[in-house]
Amino acid sequence: MDEKSLETIELELAILIRRTTSVTTNKNLWKLDRAAYLLLRRIASKGAVGVKVLAGEFQLDISTVSRQAAALEQKGYLYKIPDPSDGRAYSFEITELGKKELHEHKQARLEKIGEVIKEWPEEDRHLFGQYLRKFNNALIRE
Repeated sequence: MDEKSLETIELELAILIRRTTSVTTNKNLWKLDRAAYLLLRRIASKGAVGVKVLAGEFQLDISTVSRQAAALEQKGYLYKIPDPSDGRAYSFEITELGKKELHEHKQARLEKIGEVIKEWPEEDRHLFGQYLRKFNNALIRE
């Protein structure tokens, strides 16, 4: 592996994370933090799910996901669905308010990203998305 390429990737990822965090912490633009956005996005796209599954998918502790989901439930973005086979277990489903906030947040993110890459050729945008997905999927296997 070319050391120069690896160093470029490492540096550019660090810069990307820093700049993305900087942009998404603007409270006037972003009502949801990164964790809330990802949890809501996952539940909205794939349906109700328990904290154990979410913890596995996001590679987090169950206690962390439980705390994040509870905060979203308190805000009215999620609600619990009891598991009929196990009185202690439950899944989370997204509420209408959660869908609304998620939609608004997602649209704001898409607009911001769209502004940044609007001059890129469509092929570059497509490849960039595919490479990001490939990289993220490789991280799951770690």
